[in-house]
This record gives sequence, C-alpha cells and structure tokens, in this order.
Amino acid sequence: MWRYIGKRFLHLVPLLIGMTFLSFLVMQLAPGDYFTKLSLDPQISPETLKLMRQQFGLGANPVIQYLKWLRNLFTLNLGVSFVYHIPVATLIRERLINTLFLSLITLFLTWLVSVPLGVLAAIKAHKPVDKIFSVFAFVSISIPSFFLALLFLVFAARTGLFPLGGSQGVFAGELSAPLRFADRLWHVSLPALVLTIVGFGGLFRITRANFLENLAAPFVTALRGKGLAERKVFHHVLRNSLNPLITLLGYELSGLLSGVALVEIILSWPGLGQLMLAAVMSQDLYVIMASLFFGGLLLVVGNLLADILLAVNDPRIRLG
Repeated sequence: MWRYIGKRFLHLVPLLIGMTFLSFLVMQLAPGDYFTKLSLDPQISPETLKLMRQQFGLGANPVIQYLKWLRNLFTLNLGVSFVYHIPVATLIRERLINTLFLSLITLFLTWLVSVPLGVLAAIKAHKPVDKIFSVFAFVSISIPSFFLALLFLVFAARTGLFPLGGSQGVFAGELSAPLRFADRLWHVSLPALVLTIVGFGGLFRITRANFLENLAAPFVTALRGKGLAERKVFHHVLRNSLNPLITLLGYELSGLLSGVALVEIILSWPGLGQLMLAAVMSQDLYVIMASLFFGGLLLVVGNLLADILLAVNDPRIRLG
C-alpha cells in the first residue's frame, strides 16, 4: 500500500508540470496581457510599462516565463498579483480556505442525504417512497445551479432568513470560538444548501441503481440460499455497491475548487470563484496559475484517496 502511495506521489510531479505548462501556454494565446490595457492610459509612459513587464517577468519568452514560475513554485513562491500588487499566496489564502470550507460542507451534506435515501429507494423500489424521492432527484438534476442560486437569493432578501453574502458577521471577531464557528456556518448555509440540492439528484440515482443491481446479483441469491441473515446480506450488498461511489467521490474531491465558482459569485461568498473571474477578466496571470495548480493538486489527491478507499472497502483490489 505505502509503495503504491509513494509511486502515485512521484507521478504527481510530472502530471502537475504538464497540466500547468499547457495552461500557461493556452493563456499566452490570448491577445495582449494585463499591461496592454494599461498602455491605453496616456498618463503611463511606455518606459514605465516596459519596466513593469520586466519586474513581473513578462519580458522573456513564454517558455522561459513558465520555467521561472515553476522554479518559484518549488520555493513556495506563487508570484505577485498584477492587480493587487501583493503576493498571490497572501491573496488567495483566505479565499481558498473559504472555497474548501463551502465545498467540504456541501460534499458532506450531499453524501449524508443522497446515499441513505438512495439505498432506501432501492429497498422500496417502485413503491411510493421510491417514486417521491425519484421525482425530487429528477428536479434536482433539471435545475441549473445558477438559477436555483438566484431563486434562493431572492428568497433570502425577502425573508431575511439567510445572510446576503460574506463569510462572517460584522462583529464576528468579538465572539468566542464556538460562536464564531456557528456564525460562519450560518453564513455558509445558503450556498451550501443550493449546492446540496443540485448535487442530490445525480448521487441519489447512482446509489439507487448500484444497490438495485447488486440486490439482483447471483451472489445475493446464493447468500440467502445458505440461510444468511438478511442483515448480513444487506452488509454485503452495501459494500459491493460502494465501489462506484468511492470512485465518484475521488472525482468530486478533484472538482472542489471549480464546482462552486458560479454559486459563489451569485451568492457573494468570498471564495476563489469571484477572484478567478476577476483574474481572468484582468489577465492576472499568476493568480490564474495558482488557482489552476491547486485544482490539479486536488485532482491527483482525490483520485489517490479514491484508490485507497477502494482497496480498504474491497479486499479483491490489491495495490502493488
């Protein structure tokens, strides 16, 4: 197991290098850069723009620029933001934490609701309970996340039941640690609720389909024929049904940073979504590269975690 994990971490380096290199080259295809827009300002001289390009490392060949960025990355230096003129690590630290906080809460709630209800629907297949939950799942899949976020935004504005934006209250700094955490949970509740509703349908349907398939499998008939208690049969069916879900969990972990961006922007949650949109619009190169790097890192870590959980859940899988 540990040998396998070590190999995967060794594969992490060339994978991230390849992904960030391609992303860097694609961004270079866009016409102009951040300083091209500044050149339209007559108060900024061409000499000043040239000096600023050199200071930010944009005067060299794109490949040389990337190699310098990569060298800085290995020293944990993510560069300096063109727009804010502060280190990118400082700029994205709090926003990255906010996005991960929202994403992990959403992931927890979605799995907490979808998997048990999917199993229940499979056990009660074609009965009223199954039909009711299946309708909710169909609605969940059909509603776009941005539209649902807009509906909840209007609801929150009219009722005042949810805070409108922000990650904490104005006086949160004066509260004790438990109350500060409760205040943070209250502020994240609206975007988390929207994302949980949107994510419910797909996971519910996959869970229900996997459980139904395993309930009809020959090994279930064999177990019942041997007189095994129904509780133990359920245990075997559940473990066999979890494998596709664990694989799906790995992909969901890899999409933590990108999957919530649109909802963050609409509901004014101060995460990476708003920052990424502003960075793309202003061509803030190093902010974009840092966000892509962390997204790729989560992709590899998520898939590695899924492989480990598969090996733990299914003894037939051996990681060499």
